[in-house]
Amino acid sequence: MTHVWAKFGKGTEENTRGLKTSLISSNAYGIVLDLGAGYGNTAHYLDRTDVTKYVALEPNLNMHAEIRANANQAGFTEEDGTLLIIAYGAEEPNLINSALGGAHAVDTLVSILTLCGVPEPQEVMRGLVGEVLKPGGQVLFYEHVLSRRADVAWWQRFWTPIWRCAFDGCCLDRPTDIWLEELDVWESRDVWSKEDEPEEHLWWHRGGKLVKRS
Repeated sequence: MTHVWAKFGKGTEENTRGLKTSLISSNAYGIVLDLGAGYGNTAHYLDRTDVTKYVALEPNLNMHAEIRANANQAGFTEEDGTLLIIAYGAEEPNLINSALGGAHAVDTLVSILTLCGVPEPQEVMRGLVGEVLKPGGQVLFYEHVLSRRADVAWWQRFWTPIWRCAFDGCCLDRPTDIWLEELDVWESRDVWSKEDEPEEHLWWHRGGKLVKRS
């Protein structure tokens, strides 16, 4: 995946820059947990006056040097305690909590094109939101999801077995937005589709801000 991200990561970053600015820069605060941090580009969208710590969750150790470099450029360092890089998967909330010093430590949970590839995504989401996110905390997400159109969804399901083998488990056919919204913990929900994206797109995107009940 390190080599895949080296080839496609820059293009993905350029295509989502404006969206991530409006979603992350305008909302993230406190302790921010970045799921599947990749190269740590999320750090560049964080306002240091609002964000006290950037926590990069990335099980691929080959990514950690780039995470550290990007985070340092954005003003987050391990030396002053504003950067923490955790080599666990999103499916391990107990280990994440241990690294953070206890449960319910995270104010903002960010998931950008990550939940498409984690194992047991519904269980993962329940664990992270229920055990890691603070009451009153928020989830900021942007994911490609299962299309509402039956014809597009058919093709998404058709291509997923091939796609997931080539792209480290990434699935085209997960209704991630629905699974998130169905969690019975939200005080408010603001979920949207990507502006001007055609309905025929195999990589149909949804994003939003979900605030956990206090």
